[in-house]
Amino acid sequence: MTHALQSYSEGHWQDGTGEQRPLLDAATGGVVATIPTRGADTKTMLEHARTVGGPALRALTFRQRAAILKALAKDLSGHLDELIALSTRTGATRRDTAVDVDGGIGTLAMYASKAARELPDSTVLLDGEIEPLGKGGTFAGQHIYSSKLGAAVQINAFNFPVWGMLEKFAPAFLAGMASVVKPASQTAYLTELTVRLMIGSGLLPEGSLSLLSAGPGDLIDHLTSQDTLGFTGSAATALALRTHPVIAGRSVAFNAEADSLNCSILGQDVSDVDPEFSLFVDQLITEMTVKAGQKCTAIRRAFVPAPLCDAVADALVGRLAKVVIGHPADTRVELGALASLAQRDEVRTAVARLITVARPIFGDTTKVDVVGADPETGAFLSPVLLCSDDVFAAPVHEVEPFGPVSTLLPYRNVGELTDATALGDGSLVGSIVSADATIVSDLITRLAPWHGRLLVLNTADAAESTGHGVAMPQMLHGGPGRAGSGEELGGLRALHHYMQRTAIQGHPELLQTFAITKPAPA
Repeated sequence: MTHALQSYSEGHWQDGTGEQRPLLDAATGGVVATIPTRGADTKTMLEHARTVGGPALRALTFRQRAAILKALAKDLSGHLDELIALSTRTGATRRDTAVDVDGGIGTLAMYASKAARELPDSTVLLDGEIEPLGKGGTFAGQHIYSSKLGAAVQINAFNFPVWGMLEKFAPAFLAGMASVVKPASQTAYLTELTVRLMIGSGLLPEGSLSLLSAGPGDLIDHLTSQDTLGFTGSAATALALRTHPVIAGRSVAFNAEADSLNCSILGQDVSDVDPEFSLFVDQLITEMTVKAGQKCTAIRRAFVPAPLCDAVADALVGRLAKVVIGHPADTRVELGALASLAQRDEVRTAVARLITVARPIFGDTTKVDVVGADPETGAFLSPVLLCSDDVFAAPVHEVEPFGPVSTLLPYRNVGELTDATALGDGSLVGSIVSADATIVSDLITRLAPWHGRLLVLNTADAAESTGHGVAMPQMLHGGPGRAGSGEELGGLRALHHYMQRTAIQGHPELLQTFAITKPAPA
């Protein structure tokens, strides 16, 4: 019998209403679950989070909250096999699942560890030192962070149904805000399983986590100035949310992490016999194949020095020709299925726009050889490598094929390179593959205003580098402009989004009553 997804609100699981839409296995086309048009009452769900979950969390100190996250990460780790099995139905190989499921659990553990070490056994954070405001020493000021009194609402994307939720949940939980989760429909069944395991652990305070397994309905209409809204998805949807009358009119704290046209740059110091050449090729192959290229951090634009373009193209084609595509449960498979047939159609449309200015070097969106599955029933797509001789061709910097697709862009000088990268109008991440410190330093200065994160890759750090596409919880995840102009992760600084910064003014002895706390981490 097909599983009908449920919402979790007011301490119990609830059936939805309206039409039940089937959610299909990405590799086989079989029905995994159904999702209703309407879920639990969103107004009641938010009120429960604010009046039950929030107070329960705020009654705990930062370290007590950290202890719960640590125990939760351990409990979820005990259910890995179950999560892995269901993740396969999203089209994910075991390597893909490691990024999403294992990575999400690891993010919980990291936040728990940092909070236990760096946050006080208190409920208030100090921000900086006491500032004298009078000459006589009887009047001073102190900034503090305190928990907001609303709900931390998150609207997540389909590509990371576990990590995408947990990387927002962890800092909100530590900050003392209850989370209300709205997953993307295509892979909502994996989010629902994760929430069931979290609730079933018995570790979470009542009301600290709610789940809306349905369309958003009127969720946004009920937000207040004490709530926060975190969104991951397309730039178009981010704009619609940012300008929503409730978000704008009530000054709801809003954070967006949108898809972006990320770039990787091969430095002009590199030759085709240098190890950095191989590092560049390896990284691009990884970003085209992990999660079938369905990552907001994947490399869409690969800038290479013009004299090296043919060598890079030949090396990539040789590697791509060996990539095994097919059912993600097959251990031979390196490239699984896209999340849905609709997603495959979107990528095909995007590639069709790109080939008006870029020539195909490898791959065909209309045919693909797969192992262990039907190439038409499943959402399979060949990796596609393109090359545009015009480094400024507009579609390359405007169209994002959210799949295993990347475009080579040969550049002739640093000025041309930095002008072209800026056409992406803001990215989550860029990488520089070079062993020349002068070149790297110059490029960082030029690129930093357009990027949330910059990775420098060479033989000095390659052995430990986590790679271009991996967002580490200790570091900022977000970016300017098209990337959403928001910030996620970034260590304990991420808590600030869920807290209110307030200036307290008075006698220094009064301000010393907050001395049991530590300064808020930078």
